[in-house]
Amino acid sequence: MNANAEFDLIVYGASGYTGRLVAEHLAQRYGVGGEVKWAMAGRSAEKLAQVRDEIGAPKDTPLVVADAADPASVREMVRRAKAVVTTVGPYQLYGSDLVAACAEAGTDYLDLCGEPNWMRKMIDAHDATAKQTGARILFSCGFDSIPFELGVYFVQEAAKKTLGAPARHVKGRVRKIQGGLSGGTAASGKATMEALQKDPSQMAVMMSPFGLTPGFEGPAQPPGMSPEEDPDVGPVAPFMMAVINTKNVHRSNLLMGHAYGKDFVYDEMAMGGPGGPATFTDLGSIPGGGPKPGEGPTKAERESGFYDLLFIARADDGRQVRAAVKGDKDPGYGSTSKMLAETAIALVNAPDVPGGVWTPGAALQGRLVDRLSQNAGLTFEVEAA
Repeated sequence: MNANAEFDLIVYGASGYTGRLVAEHLAQRYGVGGEVKWAMAGRSAEKLAQVRDEIGAPKDTPLVVADAADPASVREMVRRAKAVVTTVGPYQLYGSDLVAACAEAGTDYLDLCGEPNWMRKMIDAHDATAKQTGARILFSCGFDSIPFELGVYFVQEAAKKTLGAPARHVKGRVRKIQGGLSGGTAASGKATMEALQKDPSQMAVMMSPFGLTPGFEGPAQPPGMSPEEDPDVGPVAPFMMAVINTKNVHRSNLLMGHAYGKDFVYDEMAMGGPGGPATFTDLGSIPGGGPKPGEGPTKAERESGFYDLLFIARADDGRQVRAAVKGDKDPGYGSTSKMLAETAIALVNAPDVPGGVWTPGAALQGRLVDRLSQNAGLTFEVEAA
């Protein structure tokens, strides 16, 4: 970790829609220059100052000018922070130089990435360097994939107590959800499809549940690509985010030394069958193709959003443990922005976590469950089976 840095966190992209929400959360919860020393960063000092005033942040909130098109400015920003929190996506278009700069400088990096093809490239390119410098690189620190990754972790911890061991099979089920995808998610999906058309070899990473576990291939996993009848919950249908969440869950298991076993099976679907919550599987089914980057719901819409996820850990003898993860804001913006900010704070406060490309749940485990429960509006509860 960049221990002598001027700031704990720099929010890069703070003048964009989601970055603004991250900065607003930090300003409202922590103020400026107190428990958490943070700054806002982006291409335009004028735009940053405007956003600072609009979100009610103090006038002395530090502003840092950095532009992805100017690598020197990015490297200078990285040197000033213990952790850089970036909302500037699609990351395969705007994130590669920033990851490289953080890995080389020993500065922590956190993003909202749901682009597994790019994440695998970054793992292959920078994991060894990050381990040497102490930089902790954390992708997918929002709705994809923290509630799912930590949901599996939480239900497995309960399974160890109740069943005596982690379950070999965990199901993730989206029980209820309200709130649309972010413009960044839509743009990332489009960028990923274009990248796959240019380089079809990346399709192997996209199609494999073990695309983010270099050197390890586990057992066959349920495809989750068509509606079916789940004996535990009733009708289920494909869930759009499963393509990234399943990969992060398996990487988390790998990073924790296969804490769930090398034969671990995880599948993720939406309850209710076709027409249930978030069962669309491609961006073409979103009206208008989804929001554009920088666009998003009103504050009232964010406040009225929520999600309710069920995790079922099944022992080989049929016994099961159930746990719920719930969020109090819309998943794509309100909840995601708080998760990203609080994960960064948790990481800065965890100097014992060694360098490397991590998943948030594997790096921080129960510490992150506690922090998100206290500061980000998430709840983790064991339910009656």
